Amino acid sequence: MFNNFLRENKISAAILTIIRLYLGYAWFTAGFHKITGGFDASGFLKGAIAKPVTGPDGNMVYGWYVNFLESFALPNIDVFNFIVPWGETLIGLGLMLGCLTTAAMFFGLVMNFSFFLAGTVSHNPTDIFLGFIILTAGYNAGKYGLDYWVVPFINKKIGKDKAKATA
Repeated sequence: MFNNFLRENKISAAILTIIRLYLGYAWFTAGFHKITGGFDASGFLKGAIAKPVTGPDGNMVYGWYVNFLESFALPNIDVFNFIVPWGETLIGLGLMLGCLTTAAMFFGLVMNFSFFLAGTVSHNPTDIFLGFIILTAGYNAGKYGLDYWVVPFINKKIGKDKAKATA
């Protein structure tokens, strides 16, 4: 019942637009400030590796993630210094414009969980909660945005390609 409300209701689409604009603005400004002000993730990654998330017993909770940061992210810091600010900016644009909203929110959640696993709480729990609402709503979250035109165009294009493949 709640899923139907999120996915099909016009009032829900309006509420989702407000949530989408809020999250989009937060993502866009975070990314834009990193692009224009310079950004280097190496300090953050070194801190996340040196002081990982621990449980009540003092043992590391996400050892696999710390291993990923240490063995992959830090050696490829130039890639992460590019994809983090540009990813945040593009996620923000997608959400604010309501263009490919579901994809933008999916990648936003991936980044939120990445920050969360590294030990940064900040506003991530709220963003994750609101992000899952947007993701669950699907097309309706971008209905009052560019998705109104983009999604039918993509579906029509995919339908033509499937028809050609089966012919």
